[in-house]
Amino acid sequence: MIVVDTNIIGYLYLSSERSGQAEKALLKDAEWAAPVLWRSELQNVLTQYLRRNLLTFEDAVRIMDETTGLMSGREYEIASLDVLRLVSKSRCSAYDCEFVALARSLNVPLVTVDKQILSEFPMDAISLDEFVDGAVVVQID
Repeated sequence: MIVVDTNIIGYLYLSSERSGQAEKALLKDAEWAAPVLWRSELQNVLTQYLRRNLLTFEDAVRIMDETTGLMSGREYEIASLDVLRLVSKSRCSAYDCEFVALARSLNVPLVTVDKQILSEFPMDAISLDEFVDGAVVVQID
């Protein structure tokens, strides 16, 4: 199992230069987890695509349905205290700290492309590049 941030989920369903890497990450470890927050974040991304006419409403609904299916059973509520502890020791947003807190609570890595998370939480986070291309299997004890 790995925790993935919303960007990784989005890359899987929205065509980008990172879509291939997201697919490889899913093949490497198909058990993705995220805080429930991922839904709101992805809906915000889909909103931007809708408003720029890059997606139809039907496509946005389909993507939301498919991602919800992908994440089913592996969405977690995060304790505010855990998030605020991480916020108090970093420059990351509370949103980002939810993903870090979940990775810590599940004792698994957070896969992300967020440079600030990677910098502030190097023991908890691994870059998508490193996760996909690295020869080392990541396990946090």
